[in-house]
Amino acid sequence: MLLEAAGRPLRDASVLEPVPGPHQLLLRVAACGVCRTDLHVLDGELPDPKLPLVLGHEIVGEVVAAGPGASRFPVGARVGVPWLGSTCGACRFCRSGRENLCAEARFTGYHLDGGYAEYTVADERYCFAIPPALHAADAAPLLCAGLIGYRSLVAAGAGAERLGLYGFGAAAHIVAQVARAQGRRVFAFTRPGDAAAQGFARELGAAWAGPSDAPPPEPLDAAIIFAPAGALVPVALQAVERGGTVVCAGIHMSDIPRFPYAYLWGERTVRSVANLTRRDGEEFLALAPRLHVHTTVEPYPLSRAADALDALRAGRVKGAAVLVMEGSGAG
Repeated sequence: MLLEAAGRPLRDASVLEPVPGPHQLLLRVAACGVCRTDLHVLDGELPDPKLPLVLGHEIVGEVVAAGPGASRFPVGARVGVPWLGSTCGACRFCRSGRENLCAEARFTGYHLDGGYAEYTVADERYCFAIPPALHAADAAPLLCAGLIGYRSLVAAGAGAERLGLYGFGAAAHIVAQVARAQGRRVFAFTRPGDAAAQGFARELGAAWAGPSDAPPPEPLDAAIIFAPAGALVPVALQAVERGGTVVCAGIHMSDIPRFPYAYLWGERTVRSVANLTRRDGEEFLALAPRLHVHTTVEPYPLSRAADALDALRAGRVKGAAVLVMEGSGAG
């Protein structure tokens, strides 16, 4: 499903099967998660994507062939491909464990063709092993929603016992389970009137769920904003206790409105989370099975990618939407 220009519908296209280059794997895609970042690329809110482009950066696939120098995964292995597709490996950020900030980083489904396709190629050095027991469709959302949620949870601080989650979609429904397993209490904020999402949050153990325009029943220690709405930053600042942290987890957010200094005072912190590192992936993909994290997914065939994106835009997805390739079994 090809994106030829921002704002235009995806086109069902036949293209040549990609050929793996140095350190690359050719993968037969089994499943690919549908992420809000895909919408930001589609809508032109993220500048200068590769065009034409295959979207998708939550990919689970089977190794079909390997390019020169690729030896980490044998043919037949199942691997996951995340948003981070490559880095320079030499800049001060890469050398200090902050490869997510590399200026030369290239991202899957943005600079590099992604997983809205039957086949894709990926640099094996940035791929992750997927446990055989994990269903491909269930694993796909872990590769972005899960990883960004995990990095945001770490940024919120280990001492944040009362955690607010603004926007209860793919990332929040995963991180809520991790937070609960760590002994934290989760307070879920949804679009006003979204009773279904609030009920879903309670099903996953949230101590409270309500609309984003309502205050929580008690002060929060930290809040993570997954919704791409800058207006939620001052709202969340008012909800956190002195010394609390507000983490902006999205790659794109509307402008943050002006707010009184009093909202920030008291050593409150506002910070962003940018991309991910391979260490994030290794840590989280080892942690998730131990904590029995379960993803709730709504499957779509590849041909209905536009429908999946529309459902995500409208807030009609419970958990995560995932494209499942016909004939793959998504196993």
